[in-house]
Amino acid sequence: MTTDHTPLPPPPLLIPMTQVHCQVGALVTLGPGPHGERRFVPLRGGTVRGPELNGTLVEGGVDWQVNRADGALDIAAHYVIRADDGGLIEVRSDGVRHGPPEVMARLARGENVPPAAYYFRTAVRFTTGAPAWLHLNKLIAISVGRREASVVKLDFYRLT
Repeated sequence: MTTDHTPLPPPPLLIPMTQVHCQVGALVTLGPGPHGERRFVPLRGGTVRGPELNGTLVEGGVDWQVNRADGALDIAAHYVIRADDGGLIEVRSDGVRHGPPEVMARLARGENVPPAAYYFRTAVRFTTGAPAWLHLNKLIAISVGRREASVVKLDFYRLT
């Protein structure tokens, strides 16, 4: 086994893909669990607009969350995009949101908080059988999120 490391190559590029604006329902808590408070937020639908993907969110998705003891929020969202051409695209998005306790409290109250005041990132995978969108099955995207009172806004970037 060699211990010689070569310099890291340049990082992969992030290509702007789309913006998702998702209407969210009221938070439902399941109470404390072994890793923190288990809860979910129903996803009510929304819009998808950007250079690579346009459409709407199909109502019925869910954002599962664990509110951890360290103040971070684990996120596991699962929903469907209906592309403008009718193709259906399953989205699975796993990530984390955290910030100073006072910022997280403001978000919980539904206040408008500048996105630079907290961290909200997810890794995104797609699954589809729609012929025009099969390339999505073979890529990974990341999202940078913003939480508002009744909307989550996500900027998607395709990882090259």
